[in-house]
Amino acid sequence: MLFSSITFLYGFLPCVLLMYFVVPDRLKNLVLLLSSLIFYGWGEPKFLVFMIVSVTQSYAAALLIERFFKTKIAKLAFCASAAASLGLLAYCKYADFFIENFNAVTGLSVPLLNVALPIGISFYTFQILSYVIDVYRGDVPAQRNFIDLAMYIAMFPQLIAGPIVRYSDIEKNLKRRKTTLEDASEGMTRFSVGLAKKILLANSAALIVSEFKAFEEKTVLFYWLYAAAYMLHIYFDFSGYSDMAIGLGRVFGFRFSENFNYPYISASITEFWRRWHISLGGWFRDYLYIPLGGNRVKPIRHVFNIIVVWAATGFWHGASWNFILWGLLYAVLLLFEKYVLPVKYRFSVPMHIYTLFFLMFGFVLFDSANVGEALLCFKSMFGFADIPVANTASLYYLRSNLVLLVIAAIGATPLPKRIYEKIGKTTVGGKVLAVLTPAAAVASVAVCTAYLIDGSFNPFVYFRF
Repeated sequence: MLFSSITFLYGFLPCVLLMYFVVPDRLKNLVLLLSSLIFYGWGEPKFLVFMIVSVTQSYAAALLIERFFKTKIAKLAFCASAAASLGLLAYCKYADFFIENFNAVTGLSVPLLNVALPIGISFYTFQILSYVIDVYRGDVPAQRNFIDLAMYIAMFPQLIAGPIVRYSDIEKNLKRRKTTLEDASEGMTRFSVGLAKKILLANSAALIVSEFKAFEEKTVLFYWLYAAAYMLHIYFDFSGYSDMAIGLGRVFGFRFSENFNYPYISASITEFWRRWHISLGGWFRDYLYIPLGGNRVKPIRHVFNIIVVWAATGFWHGASWNFILWGLLYAVLLLFEKYVLPVKYRFSVPMHIYTLFFLMFGFVLFDSANVGEALLCFKSMFGFADIPVANTASLYYLRSNLVLLVIAAIGATPLPKRIYEKIGKTTVGGKVLAVLTPAAAVASVAVCTAYLIDGSFNPFVYFRF
């Protein structure tokens, strides 16, 4: 089930909200858990088995770790739980990748498993791992109520594509929380913003991408147009989902951490990764980078740590060499900025251009089916693929989509938010916005509904990870 679907907007969500606010507090977590399982199993019920197994083993492991804290039994329980979580992820997501590469190296023909990838497994696996690790470290107590733990892991607002919510961040809210009218209003407004990002901006940019891929007579101009469109598409798609997740969490009494902070205004790759997919970056920092030693080590070891973390980051995104190379590209750029780039150049206007340039190339690599396709894109963008610079068709696509691209580019900056906040600080403006904001939220949902009725299936980009 998709947030951006008629079924969710006018069937599932109203029913869940009605039941949630009608039942007594002691039953609210059960309502959220059952509705989350329905949400997750809507299209592929068989994937529920993977999730239930993962939740059950983490529940048992955490109790054992706490019962036998700092003993060999606790260590064994921790290792078993981590192996189970990572093993299941490896089987579902990476088995065929390893088989393909094994066959390529050995010349054998081991048959592929063709395992279907459960949606959201990369996200809820990391939530399970962070919970078990935190219990093992003694940072949080083990959750004794199975329903509460299962609800935390399976909670539908953030289940499919994050943000990756730490157990420690919402532990206190699992038993005691309340939603005010203000929370519900702000949450649904935030949801409507995310929905508009997805339907009106991300899906529109995705049309340019799909038209580019279907068009046979490509040009240099069309390749650059595709690269720019994909950058905007993936940002509004993913940040839109995060907005919807954060908004729904607010409605149910949870405050999820922000996942995006206008990443395209960054003046360095380092800054970009502090602003993009913040929950994933924080996870790798706290559970891999720092345990490896972080930056409090000798330079050669720090280089090793960066390479390991970013290779893992790339591999987390997908079982393909282009994702690994994508991660390593950022490792090289981060090390360049750390050890080579003079400090005086790190926040200049050329740095913004440099950052956007490499982000564009990174996302081309990210979107490519394989390394060969990515190399062809790079060659074509610089005119080394024996294609024209432009033609009538590419100029038409540029003219037709220029307004959209400009609006999306402005929307990817803090400018609209700053204007909104500036108006809201005035006496008259504050009163006007108090009326217009909910009205605009309702209107945006209505417009998005019209698009959904006439449109087709529109999954989120990160559903495939």
